[in-house]
Amino acid sequence: MRSDPALRVEEIGKRYWVNRERPASTLGEALTRSLTRRPGRRGSGDEFWALRDISFELSRGEALGLIGRNGAGKSTLLRLISRITAPTTGRIFAFGRVATLLEVGTGFHPELSGRENVFLNGAILGMRRHEIQRKLDAIVEFSGVSAFLDEPVKHYSSGMHVRLAFSVAAHLESDLLLVDEVLAVGDADFQRKCMGKMQHVAGEGRAVVFVSHNLNAVQRLCTRALLVESGRLEMDGAPGAVAARYLERWGPAQTGGTAVIGDEVARVGDGRARIRRVTLTDLSGTELTAVHFGQAFRVRMQIDVFEPVPEAVFEVGIASADGDRLATAQSIDAERPTTPLAPGAHAVEATLRMTLLPGEYALTVGVHRRNGITLDYVEGVLGFSALNVAESGSDHYPWRGVRGYIRPDSVWSAPVAADPPPSPAIR
Repeated sequence: MRSDPALRVEEIGKRYWVNRERPASTLGEALTRSLTRRPGRRGSGDEFWALRDISFELSRGEALGLIGRNGAGKSTLLRLISRITAPTTGRIFAFGRVATLLEVGTGFHPELSGRENVFLNGAILGMRRHEIQRKLDAIVEFSGVSAFLDEPVKHYSSGMHVRLAFSVAAHLESDLLLVDEVLAVGDADFQRKCMGKMQHVAGEGRAVVFVSHNLNAVQRLCTRALLVESGRLEMDGAPGAVAARYLERWGPAQTGGTAVIGDEVARVGDGRARIRRVTLTDLSGTELTAVHFGQAFRVRMQIDVFEPVPEAVFEVGIASADGDRLATAQSIDAERPTTPLAPGAHAVEATLRMTLLPGEYALTVGVHRRNGITLDYVEGVLGFSALNVAESGSDHYPWRGVRGYIRPDSVWSAPVAADPPPSPAIR
């Protein structure tokens, strides 16, 4: 049992009924079915368990990541914790106030202004008006919607909804903050602000539960992660280990130096484009599963675009086997222009020249708009090795115990005589 808990979940399950009975065509038929149905039966439907036997405990000051495929049960679990719906079996104990951000606009009344919704959300959390008033300036400044604060939220864009809703949930004095994947709607700058705020919330001794397909964000923010699959808890452990298990089981399908990215693969973005295939090659176009010491290589992305993108930015990242990002290259580096994309299939290549030290690495790929909105982003898409020997010649890293990941270009001076350091003063 963990000390000072913020949340305790004990063997919860959630059952739904899938109705396979055709709708009644008349009122009489509906009444007949209702009167003749046996007690305890829900028509001709089948039972479906969205969650089964989930148990865990979360301490104050912890940030917990929930990882899993679409439909695994992550969002259902957050709805149960936030008491939007009740579990079929088991018990949930949340100690203190709970602030929830599950969907765009959840908890907002569309006819009320942004300001009025801030006070409404605070009241729902059990806060007094003077407590909310004390936090109002910080909430508005963080959200960036001050110019529209007195407009009805039904006129807000999805991004404005998310910015204000997250700001309210994070700034009001809750003991447990629940955040679903809605942060994918915001631009890159706001996502960074949100990550920093959630780290601050956990640092204050409150607790955070964070659901995201962005495995890198989970590893940066969270101290612990749960892997949920088919409604059951598959793994509870360190974020890096849980993310690695997830990618091992449900990551992109890799054959040699090519990875095919199906729709079921975890990704972040608004869906206006989808990266379908990634290939690692040498400069002549030969596929690679390993790069030699100091060898330049190319990353080729094939992308389906569904809506016009006036200013596209492409990204290739290189991460260690533990998921730590080591390098990032973008198509706008060195002030290169953006690229307009019309709907259809496209391919783009990036040539990278860097010396990776021997080890195991993985590529992350993305396509964004110039303003930071992510269209598609997939982590750990293709794994490869870096070898300890060059393609030709004798260049290599001479020791087995390699420290670090990248050997930078460097210029060294010859050793020169130096004065000895002064003796330490005697007190």
